[in-house]
Amino acid sequence: MKKWNMVIDIARCQDCNNCFLADKDEFVGNDWPPYSAAQPHQGHRWLNIERKERGQYPLIDVAYLPLLCQHCGNAPCIKNSPAGTIYRRDDGLVIIHPEKAKGHKEIVSTCPYGAIYWNEEANLPQKCTGCAHLMDEGWTQTRCSQVCPTEAITLVLAEDGEMARMVQSEELQEYRSSLATKPRVLFRNIHRWNKVFLAGNVVYKDTDEVAEGVRVTLASDGRAVGEAETNNYGDFKVDGLDPGEYVVTFKAKGYEDLCMPVEVGEKSTSLESVFLERD
Repeated sequence: MKKWNMVIDIARCQDCNNCFLADKDEFVGNDWPPYSAAQPHQGHRWLNIERKERGQYPLIDVAYLPLLCQHCGNAPCIKNSPAGTIYRRDDGLVIIHPEKAKGHKEIVSTCPYGAIYWNEEANLPQKCTGCAHLMDEGWTQTRCSQVCPTEAITLVLAEDGEMARMVQSEELQEYRSSLATKPRVLFRNIHRWNKVFLAGNVVYKDTDEVAEGVRVTLASDGRAVGEAETNNYGDFKVDGLDPGEYVVTFKAKGYEDLCMPVEVGEKSTSLESVFLERD
C-alpha cells in the first residue's frame, strides 16, 4: 500500500513559519480522536524550525531546518515505551495513543530528535501525528505542506519501492542518519545544515576591479573536491564540504594562477579579498 513520506528541501525554507502556524491552527484547542488530544497554546512546537548562520561577514547565509516527528520505521519511541502507548499505522504514521500514554512522561525522552513534548495539563506526551485524521479523510497533503509557499515541505504518498527509487534518483538524505531509525521524513540539500562552505571575493590587482569568471577549484589530498566560478561581484562559494584543510586554486585568463592553503572551519569560512597578478 502507499505510505506516508515527507520530503523537506532545506534550500527552499525561508523560515516564514506558515507550517508552524498551520499546525497550531489544526491542533490547538482541537481533539482529534483516536489520534490526539488538543495541543496546548504554548510550549509545544510539533513542527519546529532550527536556524544556523554560516560563514563570516560579508559572505554569510542562514540555513533553516524544519524538524518534526520523523515517523521512523525503526522508532526508538515504540521500542522504549510501555507496550501499546505508541504504535505505527499501516501507512507508516507513528501515533502516541492519547489515552494509553497518559501519565507516561518518560516517553518524552525516548525520541532522539526531541520531537515529543509533555502536555502538563492533559498529563500526556504529544507530537506530530502526520495529520492522521486528515489522511483518513483522503487528504494528500498535511496542513504544514499545504500552506508552504515555497514548496519546501511536500508530502509523498508512495509504495516503499517507489519511495526507494525517489530517494536514490533525487539524492534524498536522512537527518542524523547515524541513529539508524529509518525515518519517513527525508531531506534535500541537507548539506546546508550538516556541511560547510568556503566563500570569498577575487579582485584583479592591476585594475582594482572585481574579477568575474575566475575558476576556483578546491583539492584535498591531491583530489578535486569542489569548484565554482566568480560572479559579477567577484564572489564565489563552494558548498557541501567537510571541515578541514584544502588547497584552493584560482585561474583567470591573462593572470597568474594562484594556489593557497585554506583551513575551512566548523562554521564555514569566508576569505578576505584575494588579488590576482597579471602574467
